[in-house]
Amino acid sequence: MLSKQKLLTLGMQHVLAMYAGAVIVPLIIGGALKLTPTQIAYLIAADLFTCGLATLLQVIGTRYTGIRLPVVLGCTFTAVGPIIAIASGSNLATAYGAIIVSGLFVVLAAPLFGKLLRFFPKVVQGSVVTIIGLSLIPVAMNNAAGGAGSPDFGQPRNLLLAFGTLVIILLINRLFTGFIRAISVLLGLVAGTAAAYVMGMVNFDAVTEASWVNIVQPFYFGVPEFHIVAILTMILVNIISMVESTGVYFALGRVTEQDVSSQDVVKGLRGEGIAIMLGGIFNAFPYTAFSQNVGLVSLTQIKTRDVMVAAGGILVVLGLLPKLAALTTVIPNPVLGGAMIAMFGMVVASGINILSQVDLRQNENLLIAACSIAVGLGSAAVPQMFDQLPTMAKMILQNGIVTGSITAVVLNILLVHSRQTQKQSTPVHTGTVTEA
Repeated sequence: MLSKQKLLTLGMQHVLAMYAGAVIVPLIIGGALKLTPTQIAYLIAADLFTCGLATLLQVIGTRYTGIRLPVVLGCTFTAVGPIIAIASGSNLATAYGAIIVSGLFVVLAAPLFGKLLRFFPKVVQGSVVTIIGLSLIPVAMNNAAGGAGSPDFGQPRNLLLAFGTLVIILLINRLFTGFIRAISVLLGLVAGTAAAYVMGMVNFDAVTEASWVNIVQPFYFGVPEFHIVAILTMILVNIISMVESTGVYFALGRVTEQDVSSQDVVKGLRGEGIAIMLGGIFNAFPYTAFSQNVGLVSLTQIKTRDVMVAAGGILVVLGLLPKLAALTTVIPNPVLGGAMIAMFGMVVASGINILSQVDLRQNENLLIAACSIAVGLGSAAVPQMFDQLPTMAKMILQNGIVTGSITAVVLNILLVHSRQTQKQSTPVHTGTVTEA
């Protein structure tokens, strides 16, 4: 049984692992819509607060909702473009109306999605988990170089910081056991940030400017408005998120050595739908299971849900205390990138581990794994290949996790499932043969 201090420390480690991904979405959307600094600060606070509520909803769960696995929920990047487009064409109230309705759609569609899990055998699960990890590696490498688009991208000091952070994490895992090993990522982030401070790369301006207290209020940007095109767009976004989250559930099931049933997935998706509705009510964003935290669970081997309850509570507090939230933003991108390399690599290793249980000597299984991973990684690495397609098609095809997952499921149906069905339907002839 972990003490409260250890639970809070491990929970903070998970918060730091997902923090950059959580904060960047309101920053991008706020900047694109030319919101005031006060409005952007509210977006960040509302996002963190709702991330915490959504995580607690999934981890604690009820009889009908919540996956009850050590999962952290954060805003999905898939929604960034559509939210900007909807709000630019009308207003933010229309975007939030669409988010609320799309969350209700996820709640209602979850049982139907659960019935499709028979098309997710181990070869599909392993391929999807591998794709999730591989699609995250470029994010880690971009951060290690200083952050995509940063003026000092690829500077030697950035690479040195990332490499140093990774080495510290590896050394802690090699030299220590128990709790110290479990917080290796947190210690690596602290050591890396301290080194960056000495190098003059840490800026505390955001902490100084942030307010002490912020109360998250429903419908901050106005009463929701409902338009059919905006609603259909957000439903498509959340269908994509349902596919991603299902892959994360399978990955977590593997890491925690638990069987994830179709009913578990249904309850997880229901919880996600409620979280999305909360995002619309509090003027935050649609939420999905964060892949990076799967890698952290795998790396630390701390599989208790209590840690995620602590992480959810910390996120709620950060949403109410902007100055404290701003303190976590001082970690430089290269330091985060060094830690991400280890975490995301563990997700890839977990997918490979699942595939190792599949008979890849069978040509069908080999083709499913090979083609789905190639398509998924290709879509993630070269998303611009779909730039000439309609917006809806682009939204789907530029997401490597979705294209890889769809490829794996379709190939499994065509190469394996249809053959098994054909064998079962072929009549078996019995009796004696009469010779002429």
